[in-house]
Parts: sequence; structure tokens; C-alpha cells
Amino acid sequence: MIERADQLVLDYVSKAADAAHGVLRQDHRLDFVQRLRARIESERSGSEDPKVVARVLATFGDPAALVEREARRLSSDGEVPRIQAEPEVRPAESDTAVFPRVVDDVPPGVARGMREARARLAGRTERGLPFAGLRRAVMAGANPMATGGRDARTVVKGHPREVLAIGLLLLAALLVPMSLPSVAIFQVPVIVWAAGAATVLTSDSWSFRDRMIGIGAPMFGYGVGGVVIGALRVGGESGFSAFLAQFYAVSGIMFMIFTGLGVVWLAYRLWDLS
Repeated sequence: MIERADQLVLDYVSKAADAAHGVLRQDHRLDFVQRLRARIESERSGSEDPKVVARVLATFGDPAALVEREARRLSSDGEVPRIQAEPEVRPAESDTAVFPRVVDDVPPGVARGMREARARLAGRTERGLPFAGLRRAVMAGANPMATGGRDARTVVKGHPREVLAIGLLLLAALLVPMSLPSVAIFQVPVIVWAAGAATVLTSDSWSFRDRMIGIGAPMFGYGVGGVVIGALRVGGESGFSAFLAQFYAVSGIMFMIFTGLGVVWLAYRLWDLS
């Protein structure tokens, strides 16, 4: 979490520094980058949440636009904001023009340190983490700025209550095939489902509609699904006892199926809203 948040800040400041090359003088550029980094840290307020950091960076806008604004400010103050480019040089025996070149005056040691820091923050710190290779492969095509620093791990870290609710609903479904003794008059899967439903209802990450779908799907499957499938399985048989036998035979399975559908919906909405 901390490494990814710092990586977002480092990438943004690096883009601003790159945009300032050839536009601002060295002393102006270093001062601009330092002030920009300090301002970001101030707005960030010590947060290590990549989503919060991404939103803070979004308020600053395009780094190139910040550089242009700084150049205009320096010009209005009477200072010379631009680096003097080397004069145009033509080869002695060629008509091919050589474009003016701006010398990158970042010290080699600083540039090397920035590259090493990016490499460590981007992936080397994840060595030894479970499924780190799979995680890097899944996120290989993702731009941290475009995704807001979001992946499965950051969503789980940022929404512990919602993850607990999803886990309880899944556990309730998995307990259905087990012949567990009842607690008073309540079956154990029903108790676990009720705990998961209560946790879902206390969450403010999902909308009311999403919460109703998530906790209502298992009951819908158990009740409506059990009645419909049970009636179809009765077929030509008559009698309420035959219907009840078929209902109890399929209602648990329908509860598991619709719990899975509700969990998929909650997980999808949690990812979409993160």
C-alpha cells in the first residue's frame, strides 16, 4: 500500500521534472520540483491510500500544464525561465540539419538513484509476497494513474468490512451441504447468512439497491427458486408432502447458487465503486 502510493507521487513528480527540461532553468526547475513535491505531501496529509493519493494528484492536473504556468510566472517576475539551447550546428559535408539540443543537467548519481527507486517501488518490494508474480502479470498492462492505484489487494485493504461481509455470505453457502446441529430453532447457515447480511447493511460503500440485491438473492433462491424447481420436479405426483420433499431437496442448492450470484454482484460493485 505504502509503496504504491509513493510510486504514484514519484511518477507524477518525475513527469513534471521531465516536462520542465528545456523549459525551466536548472535552479528554477529544482525549486519547482521541490515545491511541487512539498505541496503534494501537504495535500496528501500523510495518507498511504493509493486512491486518496491518486485523487490528490488529479487535482493538480497535467504536469506539463503546471510547468507552463510556472514558466509564465517566472516571465512575469522578470526572470528568464528557459534554458539556453546549444546553437544549431551543421555537419561539414552534409545538408542535414541538427536540431538544438538541451543538455540534461541532472547529476548522473541523482538520475541513477531515481531509476533504482522506481524499480524498487514498482516491483522489487513485492518479492516474497504470495502470488506476487500472478499479481504483477494481471496488473502489467495497468497504468497506476489510470487505475487510481487500484488492484485486488488495495480493494481488500481499503474495504475490510465489505470483504468480511462477502466472506460470511460465502461461508453460509458452503455450510449448507453440511449436516450441522441447529442452534435453538435456527440452522447454522441461516445464522451465518444473517451475520453477513447485517454486515452488508452497515456498509456505506454499496448503494441501498446493491445491498438489497446482495442479501436478497440467497433468500430469493431459497424461496422462489425452491418453490419453482420443487414444483417442476414433482411432475405428475400429487400431494403436498411430495412437493415439500422436492422443495427441501432443491432449496439448499438454489440458496447456494443465488448466494454466489449475490456475492459476485457485491464484489463487482465494490471494485467498480472503489
